Amino acid sequence: MKTVTDITELEALYDAPLQVVLDKVVSRLTPLYTEWINAARFCVLSTAGAEGTDGSPRGDVGPVARVVDDTTLHLPDWRGNNRMDTLRNIVTDGRISVLFMVPGATNVIRINGTAVLSDDPELTQSFEQGGKHPRTVIVITVGEVYYQCAKAIMRSELWTAAPRRDLPTAGQFVKEQQADFDAEGYDAGYDARAKTRMW
Repeated sequence: MKTVTDITELEALYDAPLQVVLDKVVSRLTPLYTEWINAARFCVLSTAGAEGTDGSPRGDVGPVARVVDDTTLHLPDWRGNNRMDTLRNIVTDGRISVLFMVPGATNVIRINGTAVLSDDPELTQSFEQGGKHPRTVIVITVGEVYYQCAKAIMRSELWTAAPRRDLPTAGQFVKEQQADFDAEGYDAGYDARAKTRMW
């Protein structure tokens, strides 16, 4: 297999970007980007660190992140699987990218920047769901903001394709590695267990 190992060779394979693609990048949240992020209940947070890279889905019942000002976002770390891959990367590296998505919309908003973790009680307690608070909040400093080309969402028909019902389940993924795992029991009770551990 031939591989591309030189930037000049790479650039020769593609057309030059349109000027609008270059001009769309801004260094702070504009009113319209703020409006979009306030509408987004889901994002994917990407990080890099000594142990590797990580992409983590994040979601909430309201805005997934809180816009503090035009260069700062707060993203609560609600309960998950306690692997802390993303959090470890933030502590050791700090570089992040976030993709904000709104169901039904084909655009995706990207933020590139840096992040730190805060366990400040006043901050964590400012996020509350049913009397529960996140253990930490990811404090994001915006470096770049821009909208992504809509073609990926359009090609995939992400919001319009009929949902698949024949996909492997979480329990089946575990059973593939642990033959004696009770996949059916795990899957049957998952929704009920998850409802008590959302926040």
